[in-house]
Amino acid sequence: MPVPVPQQRAVPAAETTHGADLTLLVIEDDPAGTFAVPELSSTTGARVRVRTARNLTEAWLLTDDVDCILLDLDLEAASLPTGARAEGRDDGTGRPDGLAALEHILRIAPRHAVLALTAEDDAERAAEAVRVGAQDYLFRDELDGRLLSRAIRYAVERKRADIAQHQLTESRLRAQENARLERGLLPTPLLDGSDLAFAAHYRPGRSRALLGGDFYDTVRTPDGTVHAMIGDVCGHGPDEAALGVELRIAWRALTLAGLCGDDLLSTLQQVLEHERQSEEIFATLCTVDIAPDGRRAGLCIAGHPAPLIARQGRAAHLLPYEDGGPALGLLPHARWPRRQVQLGGSWSLMMYTDGLIEGRVGAGGTQRLGQDGMVAMVNGRLDQGLGGEALLEAAVTQVQELNGGELTDDVAVLLLERDEARIRRRGRNAMRSRPGAASSAGAQRPPL
Repeated sequence: MPVPVPQQRAVPAAETTHGADLTLLVIEDDPAGTFAVPELSSTTGARVRVRTARNLTEAWLLTDDVDCILLDLDLEAASLPTGARAEGRDDGTGRPDGLAALEHILRIAPRHAVLALTAEDDAERAAEAVRVGAQDYLFRDELDGRLLSRAIRYAVERKRADIAQHQLTESRLRAQENARLERGLLPTPLLDGSDLAFAAHYRPGRSRALLGGDFYDTVRTPDGTVHAMIGDVCGHGPDEAALGVELRIAWRALTLAGLCGDDLLSTLQQVLEHERQSEEIFATLCTVDIAPDGRRAGLCIAGHPAPLIARQGRAAHLLPYEDGGPALGLLPHARWPRRQVQLGGSWSLMMYTDGLIEGRVGAGGTQRLGQDGMVAMVNGRLDQGLGGEALLEAAVTQVQELNGGELTDDVAVLLLERDEARIRRRGRNAMRSRPGAASSAGAQRPPL
């Protein structure tokens, strides 16, 4: 039977033995007993302990506490497990060429340093062993204690460097992947020609070093309507983030195609059902369609926290959410009613994911901030005169401080603002900049 691959321990000895004692595992099946490990010495004062194995099955049982493996490339075919024996290449003597044994060792002990042992006249195979994955090779006839001790130290340090480089490469690839997903989750809004001011803030839960499924988008259609959306795919990680990107792109395409309200959300649910990894995956969503005049909007909620609105001269409060529908992917043939909301002349509308309200507060962190706590916190920042990106940054920072540390979930916040006085000033300035406007104004000026 093929030997099963053991679980490698989280911190192998090769990563923690700089300047400390080392353990060498010698895999050699010399039936005549002519090979003997020379007495090992160390100029650093650290010892090198030696363990032996006659075949790869014994080696598998002994690799857990080993720092370096010395493998004889002349292992007989009988010493190999069935699967590795079948892979061996014959050199005409009935023995495999040893590289199959090496490849098997590298599979069962991928985080250990490996030295290849062979005869002096077999330099080509020794070099091939290094290309396969060994850290170095030694000639049996020239082996002495000092050379072996130095080779062990070199192999262990080289393996540590290889592991560190591999981890660094993985980290860079993960960072690039996260950056690509973040660009998909957090797009540039399409608001050309709109009088609304836009701001957004996204803070991933970096303690996981993975993206979550938070996403948002904002577009303006040719009729002047501004459509805004924010959503959250349940779970954390690149799979959920990728699904969030798909839903955001689908939402933008459907919105630009003229869909809104229940028709749009029903289609998004079909996208989710086709693209999700399992039937347990769902997504919450909130959409707002702001009329061209900026004074009213249609609101649809699919299991998502209700937006927060702050009107000029009044405290911020949550928009109605009693008529909302279920999260996408929970109920087949669900409906999502579209509720009309009066916004007024000047207002700020904040949409957010649940990461903003699920942080801990209070002594011992036993309570959640919740929507009521968030509303009070935002009102405090509004009283300080904050708005736009400064408001969002301050709110998210305060939530993290109340939590007593980094938030466990991603946080996405979107803010749309309309300042009627600023819009009127802009309109007057536009009128004055038209040809003939200055002379007309001068004609109406009273005489001195």
